[in-house]
Amino acid sequence: MKKELIKVKMADVQISTSPSVLITYGLGSCVGLTIWDFKLKIGGMAHIMLPSSKGFTRNDNFAKFADCSIEFLINELLKMGARKRNLEAKIFGGASMFSFESKSDILNIGDRNVEATIKYLKEFEIKLVNQDVRGNFGRTISLDLEVGLVEVHSIKKGNKIF
Repeated sequence: MKKELIKVKMADVQISTSPSVLITYGLGSCVGLTIWDFKLKIGGMAHIMLPSSKGFTRNDNFAKFADCSIEFLINELLKMGARKRNLEAKIFGGASMFSFESKSDILNIGDRNVEATIKYLKEFEIKLVNQDVRGNFGRTISLDLEVGLVEVHSIKKGNKIF
């Protein structure tokens, strides 16, 4: 059976079932989050741009924020029959793509995205089983919903499977 390739754009969330493959390109400071139900072989991917929706008066796209996209992704998987105890999360990206003179945390959006994603996964009681985060290089990730493996492609670091 041919696997359907589903693209997850920047500030996007996609959910599917096996035998699909979810893929997102060009993670820099953004975080790519995968959540997979190992019993039902369903899962989703979010391409997170910002740590929190708080402080934004205009939230046209909930998927760009860690807090909103994680809650949405989990709720949609639960609606499809997933159980929290069967969900496994993996996170990727959160790089520091540019060097700044200032060491201000506000400028290091990659770190802030990683920390927020981990925080919200804990709040929603989803276990984080693997991660490949930070650094100073971009990544492209793909999640094979049949087996739950995430392949990470990077020009600087080569390919890895998590």
